[in-house]
Amino acid sequence: MKTGIFLFIFNLFFLTLSFAQQKKVLVILVDGIPYDVITKVNTPHLDKLTSKGGFGKAYVGGEKGGKTESPTISAVGYNSMLTGTWANKHNVWGNGIEAPNYNYPTFFKVAKEANPNFKLGVFSTWLDNRTKLLGEGLTATNNLTIDYKYDGYELDTVAFPHDKNKIYIKNIDKLVTEKAAETIKSKGPDVSWLYLEFTDDMGHRHGDSKTFYESVEHADQLIGQVYEAVSLREKKFKEDWLLIVTTDHGRDAQTGKNHGGQSDRERETWIATNKKPKNPRFKNGLAVVDIFPSVCKFLNIEIPNSVKENLEGVSFF
Repeated sequence: MKTGIFLFIFNLFFLTLSFAQQKKVLVILVDGIPYDVITKVNTPHLDKLTSKGGFGKAYVGGEKGGKTESPTISAVGYNSMLTGTWANKHNVWGNGIEAPNYNYPTFFKVAKEANPNFKLGVFSTWLDNRTKLLGEGLTATNNLTIDYKYDGYELDTVAFPHDKNKIYIKNIDKLVTEKAAETIKSKGPDVSWLYLEFTDDMGHRHGDSKTFYESVEHADQLIGQVYEAVSLREKKFKEDWLLIVTTDHGRDAQTGKNHGGQSDRERETWIATNKKPKNPRFKNGLAVVDIFPSVCKFLNIEIPNSVKENLEGVSFF
């Protein structure tokens, strides 16, 4: 009798596992959109995504005046998102990315080491996101390999001739989004990052303006493309996808053209997700460093203690 009960429980356990939805994550970072802008422009696709999950005000730049204070500069924000730490730890202080401290690993590396079968994807309008921040192929990152990579197009001046209005960046954003959507539908990578740049270029060039706002609305359309791909993937393969959409910094209050300092508007950002947050922090005190532990929590990854003890963020799940 006991043997029969044991076998029943054993079989039930594996039957449950077989029907468990496979979890996957896509993080989208759209460059340089302050909180006040994203909340006033027309973003139907982001609104649809957050209607199922949540949208919260967040911040970058660490503790103002404290040891974690970090420049509100693009690559600094990216790496705070990727590592769950501020610049005093990850050691990226500017877009030169001169000496990243890989002792503070990205969630890509932690995920891959937790499950070597994971497939990783990067779709980026900037090559350095993969080669320098993620550190693909470096000894310091345990030779991290990105399985699906579409980036570096900014170096191809034949296919994308550089123009003063940065339309080539808009075209690259469109291409990497198409590649992300195609790869999601056909391959379903377990952890992916889509990076879009054009909004920041328009902010630098035009500041707070109709042109800048239109670039944000264009980015929303691109988000809609990958969200549709994710929805199709969920329906076809019964997978469970977490989408996180965020930005890396705000803009100065005077013109909207600049960033890098510690003014409120430069520090004030946002995080959107298609999953219901479970932590009150999501409504009060979100930070870009919260994305790392949230990704790991969703994927049921046990973060090594040596990494966990250095994290600055808290999972919003």
